[in-house]
Amino acid sequence: MKTYKKIGLTVLALSTIIALQACGTSPTKSTDKASKSDQTTITVATDADTKPFTYSKDGKATGYDVEVARAVFKELPEYKLKVEITDFDSVVAGVDSGRYQLGANDVGWKKERAEKYYFSAPLSKSNNAVAVKSALKVAGFKDLAGKSTEVLPSANFTTTLKAYNDANPDKASQLNYVDGNYPIASRLSDVDSGKIDFILYDAISLKTIIKDKGLSDLKVVNIKSDTVDAHDGLEYFIFTKDEAGKKLQGKVDKVLKKLQANGKLKELSEKYFGGDFVPSADYYK
Repeated sequence: MKTYKKIGLTVLALSTIIALQACGTSPTKSTDKASKSDQTTITVATDADTKPFTYSKDGKATGYDVEVARAVFKELPEYKLKVEITDFDSVVAGVDSGRYQLGANDVGWKKERAEKYYFSAPLSKSNNAVAVKSALKVAGFKDLAGKSTEVLPSANFTTTLKAYNDANPDKASQLNYVDGNYPIASRLSDVDSGKIDFILYDAISLKTIIKDKGLSDLKVVNIKSDTVDAHDGLEYFIFTKDEAGKKLQGKVDKVLKKLQANGKLKELSEKYFGGDFVPSADYYK
């Protein structure tokens, strides 16, 4: 009798498995499909023209900021990340309008932006610097008096130069505004050719692009503004200034804290920057 009972139970179990497969009611597969359909798409905007923070390789956006975003959203399965390439001015304007939920483009903090966007915990810490011809001696903004540069209307570096010019009209530099589509590499080439005298930017980007483009007659000099801001040298993700943006900011910051602690941010920094430029743990409290 025991043998017959075992055979009967086995047949019943097999019949149940076959029936489940025939009906397509695998519990695991059903759960997976449900989780994918419930995902919210997050579109991150980047100009793919601020190497090594963001650039295009084989038609795909990459770089430190972009890969940090991908690492973050791997930890947030409720979201599906989509990366869209546009010009820099459209990155910030697109987040402002809600077209994009997140901007990843070596974005610095400033008061006017903080009124329009939520900022993440900082992603990296660099230095403000100028790229100039090797023969030009520069120690501060006063040494740029009468010198010309090319700037983007909405960039932090433009705000810094304008503030100095307004405070020191007798030592002002000449600001030539260019379109957001005009890449930083082209502006550095303009310094190399003598069309302009300098570019104010972050040290990491300047050194990377000068090396990549073989602009051997240029040098990079760290420079400080007269007023030291706690945000100097730091860059961030930006989010829409609404309830959804605030919620996303909280989740992203929580993951950034984890990635800073487990060494993932350091790994990406060393890969894309050639060194550890990750802010200290104090920034992630």
